[in-house]
Amino acid sequence: MTTPADSPGGGTTSGGERLKLVAVTACPTGIAHTYMAAEKLQQAAARLGVDMKVETQGSIGAENVLDDNDVREADGVIIAADKEVDRERFAGKRVLSTGVADGIHRPEELIERIRSAPVQTGTGAGAAGGRGGGRGGGGKERSLAYKALMNGVSYMIPFVVVGGLLIAVSLALGGHATAEGYVIPEGTFWAHVNAIGGIGFQLMIPILSGYIAYAIGDRPALVPGMIGGFIANTGALYDSKAGAGFIGAIVTGFLAGYLVLWIKKVKVPKVVQPIMPIIVIPIVATTALGLFFIYVIGKPISWVFENLTSWLSGMTGSSAVLLGAILGLMIAFDMGGPVNKTAFLFGTGLIASGNHAVMGMCAAAIPVMPLGQGLATLLRRKLYSDQERETGMAALFMGMFGISEGAIPFAAARPAVVIPANMLGGAVAGAIAGVAGVGDHVPHGGPVVAALGAISGWAWFLIAIAAGTVVTALTTNALIDLRARRGAVAAVAPVAVTIGAGAGAPEPVLAGVAAGTGTAAAVAMATTTAPAAPAPAPAPEVLSGYLTAGTVKTELASDTKEAAIREMAGMLAATGHVRDVDELVRVALAREAQGTTGLGESIAIPHAKTDAVSRPTVGFARSGAGIEWGSLDGTKARLLFMIAVPEAAAGDEHLRILALLSRKLMDEDFRERLGSARDTRAVLEVLRDLR
Repeated sequence: MTTPADSPGGGTTSGGERLKLVAVTACPTGIAHTYMAAEKLQQAAARLGVDMKVETQGSIGAENVLDDNDVREADGVIIAADKEVDRERFAGKRVLSTGVADGIHRPEELIERIRSAPVQTGTGAGAAGGRGGGRGGGGKERSLAYKALMNGVSYMIPFVVVGGLLIAVSLALGGHATAEGYVIPEGTFWAHVNAIGGIGFQLMIPILSGYIAYAIGDRPALVPGMIGGFIANTGALYDSKAGAGFIGAIVTGFLAGYLVLWIKKVKVPKVVQPIMPIIVIPIVATTALGLFFIYVIGKPISWVFENLTSWLSGMTGSSAVLLGAILGLMIAFDMGGPVNKTAFLFGTGLIASGNHAVMGMCAAAIPVMPLGQGLATLLRRKLYSDQERETGMAALFMGMFGISEGAIPFAAARPAVVIPANMLGGAVAGAIAGVAGVGDHVPHGGPVVAALGAISGWAWFLIAIAAGTVVTALTTNALIDLRARRGAVAAVAPVAVTIGAGAGAPEPVLAGVAAGTGTAAAVAMATTTAPAAPAPAPAPEVLSGYLTAGTVKTELASDTKEAAIREMAGMLAATGHVRDVDELVRVALAREAQGTTGLGESIAIPHAKTDAVSRPTVGFARSGAGIEWGSLDGTKARLLFMIAVPEAAAGDEHLRILALLSRKLMDEDFRERLGSARDTRAVLEVLRDLR
């Protein structure tokens, strides 16, 4: 193979052949930046005389997929991605890996650097050159850790859902309350269903740990990650009644991943290299991590929780409210982990002595986490992804049967938000149960315990659960909102609502509306009081008719991001396709909080998927002065598109529109023509290229 390193320069190899490269672009959301990087790389390749094929891994799936011939004939591979990309198919090729921002802003530099990129010798995501491609290395490490955690959570969720639902169904239909807890007669159909669900729960913690490690160290890290997670969750291996739970699994996942990366850097004889990833690395990493957890980490964990149990025993004569709050905090902290189990085992142990009140406090807190997180996804659906909403429904069902692990996916994904909210709700539930003297006669929790008659004071028990659930849900959403609005600047700006734009610039028929108030009313007033405009001349159809003369503004009045989104939402409302302007604005701003839609090159594409609109609608506006949008390259937004589609839009229509816009807007000539178009009709003539 002739590699780029052999090339004397330009776009040819040493043999005089045209250089051939392949690339993969991907960003966490898989929307605009993915396609922008692809377009920029292809444009740079064309200028340098290089053949390049780019695979995009976006939210609508992989497109322009690289086949075996593409990879075999390639002289090098560029990976511009902010999420993990499988490199196994690139073994033996020079691979340069960097962030998606470099693909957008430094495409020529990446093509030049491929000449000195390291050869991919294994399949490891952390192989040489894997994280050193971009500038600002500190951010890369945080990005890797985040991607690794999300990778583990995404693989764990099916195990949580399947295991939890099977256990819940088997308990509901085949179990009955006894002094030892809910018992399903052995050998029955429902006992087997319960056992299958139990296997799912046994596997979910090792899966979380294993796939965190896999995202960092690739395949050699999978075994030590999974076995490490199993050890962390099995307290008996280090003399603890309660394992380390999902928090321990996160720790072992990262330890395994980075340990494997370190071992890979050790130079070994060539004869040993082929067996390193399949034998040496997994064995060494697994043994070292397992023994380290058992002898170094495990013993202190065991000591801490033994003393914690003793401390709780000394509190039984204390205030019931305080004890209930403390037990609720512990139950909610790690959902089946060591802190949770310590409180649970403490309550269980007192049942035999006739003290049912302590277990009553625990039982009230046990379902609060899954019920609270599930309720949060129902109350504020727009704050959550489709997968999170589906997980929320499963969590609600698990919560009814006292399966606190149903909230683990939420806690693992947003620990700083979810764990405090869970603990506050658990403390409220435990305190109410304590002051009301609720008693639980079986070692289990959740509304199902009351339904089967094992609770004394069942009315207060249900009140305690409801109160804790509501507190958790409201706190979770409030904390998400707080993070979303951090740094946002409240603005009062004039909103110009466009009615019946003709061949010239749109005429504002209503101005001076305070941002954030009265927008819908202003639109209604404008549409009822403005004189009917003459029918516009036929205009080019743009984006399947989603963008029209009525959704174009040649100059925005706003000078802040929030005000601009409100102004553009008001413009879209004039089409009659917006049911609720304020809700459209809220969803668009919530999307901004997840990550800026400022794409660089003075472009911003705010977007929202919400039932506040009745059909897909797209608006375009310009800002001569520019608006700070938090763009990757620091440029102010001067060309703005706003996309609004209903939840029920066919397929991923907003993603299709975003991909189309992102690619086309990387064309400098197109941007210049769009920025200099003298009026609405001229703008539409330029935008006709988007069809």
